[in-house]
Amino acid sequence: MASLVMAAEKFRDLSQAIDVPLLDATVAAFYGTGSKEERVAADRILQDLQNNPDMWLQVVHILQNTKNLNTKFFALQVLEGVIKYRWNALPVEQRDGMKNYISEVIVQLSSNEASFRMERLYVNKLNVTLVQILKHEWPARWRSFIPDLVAAAKTSETICENCMVILKLLSEEVFDFSRGEMTQQKIKELKQSLNSEFQLIHELCLYVLSASQRTELIRATLSTLHAFLSWIPLGYIFESPLLETLLKFFPMPSYRNLTLQCLTEVAALNFGDFYNIQYVKMYNFFMVQLQAILPLTTNIPEAYANGSSEEQAFIQNLALFFTSFYKSHIQVLESTQENITALLMGLEYLINICYVDDTEVFKVCLDYWNSLVLELFEARHNLDNPAVAVNMMGLQMPLLHGMVDGLGSQILQRRQLYATPMSKLRMLMICRMAKPEEVLIVEDENGNIVRETMKDNDVLVQYKIMRETLIYLSHLDHEDTEKQMLKKLSKQLSGEDWNWNNLNTLCWAIGSISGSMMEEQENRFLVMVIRDLLNLCEITKGKDNKAVIASNIMYVVGQYPRFLRAHWKFLKTVVNKLFEFMHETHPGVQKCKRKFVIVQVGESEPFVSELLAGLPTTVADLEPHQIHTFYESVGHMIQAESDPQKRDEYLQRLMDLPNQKWAEIIGQARQSVDFLKDQDVIRTVLNIMQTNTSVASALGTYFLSQISLIFLDMLNVYRMYSELISSSIAEGGPYASKTSYVKLLRSVKRETLKLIETFLDKAEDQTQIGKQFVPPMMDPVLGDYARNLPDARESEVLSLFATIINKYKAAMIEDVPRIFEAVFQCTLEMITKNFEDYPEHRLKFFSLLRAIATHCFPALIRLSSEQLKLVMDSIIWAFRHTERNIAETGLNLLVEMLKNFQASEFCNQFYRSYFLTIEQEIFAVLTDTFHKPGFKLHVLVLQHLFCLVESGALTEPLWDAATISYSYPNNAMFVREYTIKLLGTSFPNMTASEVTQFVNGLFESRNDLSAFKNHIRDFLVQSKEFSAQDNKDLYAEEAAAQRERERQRMLSIPGLIAPNEIQDEMLDS
Repeated sequence: MASLVMAAEKFRDLSQAIDVPLLDATVAAFYGTGSKEERVAADRILQDLQNNPDMWLQVVHILQNTKNLNTKFFALQVLEGVIKYRWNALPVEQRDGMKNYISEVIVQLSSNEASFRMERLYVNKLNVTLVQILKHEWPARWRSFIPDLVAAAKTSETICENCMVILKLLSEEVFDFSRGEMTQQKIKELKQSLNSEFQLIHELCLYVLSASQRTELIRATLSTLHAFLSWIPLGYIFESPLLETLLKFFPMPSYRNLTLQCLTEVAALNFGDFYNIQYVKMYNFFMVQLQAILPLTTNIPEAYANGSSEEQAFIQNLALFFTSFYKSHIQVLESTQENITALLMGLEYLINICYVDDTEVFKVCLDYWNSLVLELFEARHNLDNPAVAVNMMGLQMPLLHGMVDGLGSQILQRRQLYATPMSKLRMLMICRMAKPEEVLIVEDENGNIVRETMKDNDVLVQYKIMRETLIYLSHLDHEDTEKQMLKKLSKQLSGEDWNWNNLNTLCWAIGSISGSMMEEQENRFLVMVIRDLLNLCEITKGKDNKAVIASNIMYVVGQYPRFLRAHWKFLKTVVNKLFEFMHETHPGVQKCKRKFVIVQVGESEPFVSELLAGLPTTVADLEPHQIHTFYESVGHMIQAESDPQKRDEYLQRLMDLPNQKWAEIIGQARQSVDFLKDQDVIRTVLNIMQTNTSVASALGTYFLSQISLIFLDMLNVYRMYSELISSSIAEGGPYASKTSYVKLLRSVKRETLKLIETFLDKAEDQTQIGKQFVPPMMDPVLGDYARNLPDARESEVLSLFATIINKYKAAMIEDVPRIFEAVFQCTLEMITKNFEDYPEHRLKFFSLLRAIATHCFPALIRLSSEQLKLVMDSIIWAFRHTERNIAETGLNLLVEMLKNFQASEFCNQFYRSYFLTIEQEIFAVLTDTFHKPGFKLHVLVLQHLFCLVESGALTEPLWDAATISYSYPNNAMFVREYTIKLLGTSFPNMTASEVTQFVNGLFESRNDLSAFKNHIRDFLVQSKEFSAQDNKDLYAEEAAAQRERERQRMLSIPGLIAPNEIQDEMLDS
């Protein structure tokens, strides 16, 4: 520890050469096994050194005098910081000195085999540092870099190997990692330089591959080529011996994977038909070699399971090669019989690879199958619509009848060509079908059937793609799809293929194609499936097995609402079977699914009546959460009844059990309030509330008669429980809020709020409902919120009032001051202490504020200036938040406030007070990497401010005449100056002209959102705040538009959006 204290003293003065042994000792203490205090002290010293602007001048001295690798890495880290942020500000001689030193050390270490192998990690780090320098220096200030590098490479094989590594790093920096790291202009410049000087690199690579015998060098060269192949001019690939050379290396085990990766890059290139002949030659030659390495008869899944990691990687790369080649060039192979044979063989390989037990390999193949099947399907789909077909073929002329026939026969030929692989693909999809979201039971690691507790998103995404693929396959050939499924099912019956997994995947596959067949074909197919499954259930022994089959039958019928609606008898049998299952305690069976029950809406009448009569026995064995689902389902049926009298009668009968219990509890409470304090009673109250919420969510407005019955008693119970909570917390301190008793009481309060919110949200926009229910809640709910201790306040109060305002809009203006008074100040005190406490209150508070700003803006204008300042401060505070959804709500709220104030008579007053503050705060979050997700909204706010100030709508000066004596001609000039000053002081690393140029650009592009946005993106890169991080959030908006287009496409193809998801169809006509 003493040496560390000495080091801290000594390292303060960096005017002398640094004491390297002492630095070694400090670094060793940081990485060492000493005490925690030592590590912390060493960390502090190293941090201080890193932050010292003169430290980088010691780097060369350190690198020359230390033997310790960690110290060298530390020195290079210091240097990297300077290169990244301060390089262009350094004097020329310092830059050149550093550049030459790094180059010399690299050459020196890599010129000799022993030192190159021994110092490998250090050389790699030096290479990275050199490439960082190159990004600034090359091409403008280091024109000779590529010729120098190639010349050095020819002097020794180890130097050559390292040069390959540098070239690969350079290519990756410029082409793969440059987005968000460099400005668009700089990337363009570097790409042009690499392209124009590629000839030298190309010659070097070919020279090495033809002349060298060193395995490491050849591997390094192949690896570099792999990085280059995606962007080099095509002539270097197809008009040189490169492809033959690569194919020559393919059969050799030590180069097989690298060569395959290179060939995959070539296969993925797609530049029209210019090089088709070369592609066909490459593919055919490749297939000949592949059969020698991996004969088609090989059992690929088995070979993969028993193979080494190299062999497994080979299968993965093979999948990538085939999928890349086919995506871009499959049509080239459809020309001659010889090519077709090679193509079908490749597809056969690919289908065999799909059976490999590896999710990543399967995903790669699945993506390709999905696109191929879509292509075949669209060609057929568009035949019914000739104009579309022509568009796809790129023909710009009116169609003659004969041409359509010609097109048709071409498309049919193509479908016949792929008939066999498509049939095998159907079997593959059926065998490997992923688990759909609705299935709640899984097999655990011990082979038992249990309820799933968490959803696996990867599996859900996979299911979605597989379902889509199978629907296209089904459209291409309904008969074959049906035949394959029934064949697989008969194997289950005969026992040769029977196991849980096989049955599950088959039934999921059958469920997934719902809606894709014509109705009569679907009916015929389903009847056969269900008959076979029922037979299977009869002949199979064992409770677990029967449970799996039963839940699969339920799954399949649940996926075919059209069939159930058309067959009332069958539907009734299914529902009764469901009721039988409800009395089973086996988790595999007990899944009361709401979908079945919604379905029979059309003929619900007598059945509902029958159902309500048997209600007590039906729900006797269900757990509470299942009872709630059941009630909600029956609610859906009642909602479909059009006669109001019958509807109310059904509702009354449905709620009979919970209402009796409720009346009993309230009756007892009237005699003695203490009765309500009993834990079991509280649980019963909670349960009754949850049942009411379930039914309210299904019935909406029609729930009015029921909620009116319990509403006032419910508010009394709410108030009483609230007081109980407050007194418990007041007596027991902060820990009391964590006790199970208080948690239970709070659950009742939350559920009560949720019930009211659900009802008001689902009820039609009838103002009288609002008038009836909102006033009585003011004191028990709002007043109670204000009176409570912070820990006892329910965030649901905020969301309830947000729902009320969103629902009744301007009708609530008179109540806003009251709401404001009750929740505003006290909630702000809870959430502005830090960014962590009360996360629920934060989000709901800003949602409430947004509802008020959107629908009751006049109420905000009436606030006093102190209250408005509170509102604005809280909005700024919200968008400073690193929690994404809170920041987003704050920004959306700000955009609405700005627009509303601009249109009001208080425009000048408001912007005088807040324009500069908002601008400053938005720039602060815009340039802070933690707030990247808010980029789109930051840009919108800035665009609004700049457009507003240029429009001349602000007639009063934004500057304070008392402190600024200079009188600006207009606000736009002032804001320009102010912004330049603001950014100039925030980014001392940028020159004044760069900042001025940026601000002028903002004003120029203010009316064109996308230009404005790109301008800001480039500035963020230049300001160096946003480098070396993931910048995809800056491009999020473009991605969202793409998703909406995709949904519209899916709606146009039968079956793609599952019948259960299309809401309107479910409401029986």
